[in-house]
Amino acid sequence: MHSRAVDRVRTGIFVPVAGLVLFAVAAGYFMSLLPLALPSVGLPPSLAAGLASLFYAGLLLGALRIEPVVRLLGHRRALILFLSLLLLTVVLMALLPMASAWLLLRFVAGVATAGVFVVIESWLLLVDDDRLRSRRLGLYMMALYGGNALGQLLLSGSGVSGVLPFAVVSALLVAAILPPLLVRQGAPRLAHHQRIPLRAVKQLNRPALVGCLVSGLLLGPLYGLMPLYLDGHALWQAHTGPLMASLILGGMAIQPLASYLAPRMSRSLLMALLSFLGIMALAGVQRGDSLWFVVLSMAGVGAASFALYPVAIAKACVDQPTEKIVSITELMLLSYSVGAVLGLLLTSGLARLDRELDLLAYLAMILLITTGYMLMRAAKGTVVLVNNGLPVPPEHDKRSTAGD
Repeated sequence: MHSRAVDRVRTGIFVPVAGLVLFAVAAGYFMSLLPLALPSVGLPPSLAAGLASLFYAGLLLGALRIEPVVRLLGHRRALILFLSLLLLTVVLMALLPMASAWLLLRFVAGVATAGVFVVIESWLLLVDDDRLRSRRLGLYMMALYGGNALGQLLLSGSGVSGVLPFAVVSALLVAAILPPLLVRQGAPRLAHHQRIPLRAVKQLNRPALVGCLVSGLLLGPLYGLMPLYLDGHALWQAHTGPLMASLILGGMAIQPLASYLAPRMSRSLLMALLSFLGIMALAGVQRGDSLWFVVLSMAGVGAASFALYPVAIAKACVDQPTEKIVSITELMLLSYSVGAVLGLLLTSGLARLDRELDLLAYLAMILLITTGYMLMRAAKGTVVLVNNGLPVPPEHDKRSTAGD
């Protein structure tokens, strides 16, 4: 029985969710703050892409190295460790406003953030019921994106210059450490982890890996460059915080629907539909001349972009034993991180090749390719079942770990 890998006491969700919300508020604020705060500390705005790239490079490295830490310390202590490391990077950035120091510290922050994500995701996913996993992932993403959206609103409340923003982020991270520090009950107790080697990544579900990769290709530029894009737009410059909040609230609002649909239909088809929604929403952002219309369109972009990751990771975990969950979440985060780094490099490279190709055009191209790929995978899965003389169930994409 797979359940022997987990202690009979049901894993609690208060500690990871409470810590996640506070972490998400701090991270959402800080991600949007950094590119806007550069001039106030005497650093060039061009440093924004480098800061974002090194953060995701740290996320990539961290995704390869988290599982041994979780195995050694357990989920609760590992969460305290990674949140404390992230707090340290924020404090040092406030004390050392230098380009080299900030680049190094954002890399370390990426490693710490990878630890937070893997610990919390695996904590919530360590159950044997696939539908419960989908519901918990929906809760996870709502907490993450809701916190991120609240963080965007701090751009107006706490500003983007001086020491105050760093103090606010530090206070939020201290508060995020308190739940795992004070509540010692409910953490998973694994008898053992089953390590999945990196070379075995090709055996995992391909659409799930692609979904996480695409999520990174979208969210890396959205977090790292969208604040600058909005700030440089004459019509929306004064509304950067609310527009970023609407982007993330859109991602939060769609989570209950995505978690409801994921176990009931082909997840590949669901990811295709989400990608198509994103294309339509980007057209609205590009063409919109009303603030409210652009707010709604940004919410649509967020709904499409932020829903891909939980659908993909739920797909990867279908019918998997609990002892593999930590390694699977690690590999999914690795795929996401590769996408985020590539996304930032691609946006910078394409902008140099064609000055008319802006961030929205890049996002639309990624979503269009993803729509086509996921439709082909969904169709292939249906054809396989029909050719085998089987009825096509809503969850036909559970049949293979490597294909659809």
